[in-house]
Amino acid sequence: MASPSVPAEQDAPPVHEKERRPVSIEELCFTSAMSCYEGWLKLDPAIGPRTMQHIEKFFQRTFDKTLESKEVRESLATSVEVWIWLTRDFAAAIPSLTTRSIGPLSSLNDPDKGVTPQESTALITKNYRSLREDLNALLKLMHIARNLEVITDHYIPQELTAASQFDQMLYQTIILCINVTSKAYDGDVLDDTSRQNISEINELYKKLLVACLQQAQNWLNKNDRNKMSFWSTILFDEENMEENNIYGDFRPDVAKAEVANWYERNARLSPKTRHLLIDYEENIASRGLPPGHLPCISPLAGNWLPDSAGFQLRTDAENVKITPQWKADEPDKFKQDQLYGRVSREVDTWWLKARDPNYDSWVVPMPTVEFAQQRTENCKANLINRYAHTYRTEEQEVEGSVHSGDDGQVPEGSVEQEGKDGGHYAHDYNDDMIEEEDMDDDDSYGEGPMSGLLTEVPNILDPNQIEALHLIVKNCISDTPGGGSITKTGENLAKTRCRMFLALECGRSLLREILVFIAVWEKNETSTIFLLTVQIIEAIHNNALIPFAWQSLRIPKDIISPAQTVLLRLLNTMYRNRNLDQPAHDSKEQLQDIRLLHFLFIQFRSRIVPECAALMHLQAQIRNNLCDPADFPVDSWDMERAKDGLQQFLELFTTVTEYLHTRTYLIEWEMVYELVVLLKGLDAGVPKKPMVDPATRPNPPTDQEGYDSEDHPLAPQPPIQEAAYQFPWAGIKGPILNILAGLLQPEYTHGPGHPGVQDQVLRHNGMVLLLGCCVYDDHNRFARERVQLCLKFLLHGSDEANHTLRSLVTMPPPPAPPGPPNASSPAGAPPIQSVRVDGIPGEVRVRTKAPGEPMPQLMTPASRSLPPLMPTTSSNSPGNGGGARNGNNNVLPPIIQSSAANQAVTATTNNTRSRSEELLRDIITLADEAARLAIGGCDEMDGDETEEDDDFM
Repeated sequence: MASPSVPAEQDAPPVHEKERRPVSIEELCFTSAMSCYEGWLKLDPAIGPRTMQHIEKFFQRTFDKTLESKEVRESLATSVEVWIWLTRDFAAAIPSLTTRSIGPLSSLNDPDKGVTPQESTALITKNYRSLREDLNALLKLMHIARNLEVITDHYIPQELTAASQFDQMLYQTIILCINVTSKAYDGDVLDDTSRQNISEINELYKKLLVACLQQAQNWLNKNDRNKMSFWSTILFDEENMEENNIYGDFRPDVAKAEVANWYERNARLSPKTRHLLIDYEENIASRGLPPGHLPCISPLAGNWLPDSAGFQLRTDAENVKITPQWKADEPDKFKQDQLYGRVSREVDTWWLKARDPNYDSWVVPMPTVEFAQQRTENCKANLINRYAHTYRTEEQEVEGSVHSGDDGQVPEGSVEQEGKDGGHYAHDYNDDMIEEEDMDDDDSYGEGPMSGLLTEVPNILDPNQIEALHLIVKNCISDTPGGGSITKTGENLAKTRCRMFLALECGRSLLREILVFIAVWEKNETSTIFLLTVQIIEAIHNNALIPFAWQSLRIPKDIISPAQTVLLRLLNTMYRNRNLDQPAHDSKEQLQDIRLLHFLFIQFRSRIVPECAALMHLQAQIRNNLCDPADFPVDSWDMERAKDGLQQFLELFTTVTEYLHTRTYLIEWEMVYELVVLLKGLDAGVPKKPMVDPATRPNPPTDQEGYDSEDHPLAPQPPIQEAAYQFPWAGIKGPILNILAGLLQPEYTHGPGHPGVQDQVLRHNGMVLLLGCCVYDDHNRFARERVQLCLKFLLHGSDEANHTLRSLVTMPPPPAPPGPPNASSPAGAPPIQSVRVDGIPGEVRVRTKAPGEPMPQLMTPASRSLPPLMPTTSSNSPGNGGGARNGNNNVLPPIIQSSAANQAVTATTNNTRSRSEELLRDIITLADEAARLAIGGCDEMDGDETEEDDDFM
């Protein structure tokens, strides 16, 4: 027998007889307007222009109220009818707009049926008025949808968006906007009116695209289910999934199925949203009232449809911790993934192979200086063939990369041996993951069609419009409050999405465009776009994927690609922020930063410096007439890219040297060698630019040259670009000397320079190169002042450095070549001699004062001179501070001024002074000043001089 309560439940009124929930006047007007607008788009029923004007007014009023009134916004946001009508309007508008802008929908995926840019221009011009009206109306609707996502219970409109399939309309609208705005239109064949109309329609499509991105950002906010759905939609490109060769061992089709299974296991909506959906289906849709039933699409349909309809939810048990288990022999894929518990085992497996090999322990050693020397010689010998794509060194032929290996394991017993010759670096960090011979040059530069739904967006929008795209990427992959949650298996969903981002070609393409966008628009470090991108890069760094991202951004034709250069800028900002808020000593964050620095320095030592040094070596060969300039393999644009990348590396290492715990690693890795190699290459390959060059001084314009026939001044001629083999590498010496000074500085506030770095500088003959930088060079201004600081730390506390300097100073200069007799000087006149003046090329002819001739009034009567160096003897006891005060042989004699010195100078000027003598005097003077700073009174180091040095550093 049935219980007595059963008949009572059967006697209850059916659900559809319940009263309909109260509807506000704003909702009634808005839904009525949207129903009429659907008729306008479908011509069923026919809507006239006057009715359309009223529809637009309702849209505008609703938009204004969603901005001003929280109550109206919450009323509309929790209405299922509103979201269904929005979906129906965009579903009707997208095919209509597509047909009137770029041809029928059937032609989009068929190249044979696609319209040309000229045909698309004709379509837009023909349908200009209707397109303008509909785009303005859809723009209002998208703005309203964006506003409705922002309420207190934000998850309700977010879930209603997914349940009504409005998110799919969002994707289709983004695709339409990209297809229209990315087309090139030939404005030369159009009249002014048509050109203006085309421009206006393009701007409206761009505004609609921006509104779509803003709506997507609000829809994704603090909702992991929506983030995973959106991320899988934009990353899993069907066309690229068929090209399995670009992924290696990664199987995107398997990963896509696993993500879909995870979405189904997490398809249960919140109780409030389920109540709204069930109420709508039972009280409105079941009566046949508009706007009709919700889309019966699995898996979300199980939230409002009964199990008997075949849409049973297969969600995981709530509040039950899951231990991941992988059963390879399980035939049911859904059950197999359910036991595993995480989003995708395919993504997890890929990450174990693609992450930094040093993630768990130090597996990849630092290449030795000997390896770097051999690498540099190979690059010099094979420079021309390198850019002909036939260059292959021995390490490039090595197979078995950790990034492409079968199991990602390092062969046992190979670390020590490969650490000696740098071979292990070639296995793990070398950027030869792509076969250069198989890569087309155009593809390497990212030209042609790009993959991914959002990849074209940075090429369409400007910095004021694109902020929403960066917010979407940051919120999806950044492990910040609101960025991701921890699942029942302990999985961080934000980190999983970050790994998906780099595992798939669409994500890598989007990352490249985001980075290049900063370079194209020249965004500075304080701009919002730059700061958002820093957070994106930091999220990638937290997943140990910067090495993989670096390789994916590589362009084989370049030493360093523009995207890699921007990446270095972002990492430099990240390290600077770390210096302001340093992580705990030996913490996980600090170890990650050190491992990243390890990888970057390997790139610097093994690729950047050798190839830049090879270019400088070839410049020196051409400068010395040992090579034909026509053999120089790159153009000025490539040289500029190489210089920008090298400079960004140096700027990053300058930041790293500011703090002791990171500076110690650069000293241990002997970075001095790379700095000396660069200084040597610059001195040999690039002539110093004088401050004043009489040979290139511009002549005053003549009447014929400076003015046209109407007496108007002519525009100045554009500057002549130097040939690539004459590229000056301007500004490179400054950061090199800054880094060297940072490495040489004492470990503490006071004391001698770092002894290890002092020995490295002397061992690599860096003293001579430092003194050579004293000569004025307009390409590297203030290099002399930086050298002075380097010599201060180099000489302080180093007997060997002082001895080396003395040996250089006491070397006799080469005899001056006898000059031809001066025919223009009359007999008995004071001789005219050639002297060298720093900052002026060549030698300057001057008349010297004859013996006994009185000093002119305009000249300074006193002059400076240096006495002979007289070494003194004293002890080097620790109490003397290394001989800094008490007559140690490190002390150079002071500069004196006396009448005897003046007589000596007068006698010296009677002799012919060669260029080498003048240069030697400059070096002696600078060395004396540096020695005074190093050993002349430690009590003054707390004064103004120390403050200036700190500001300079």
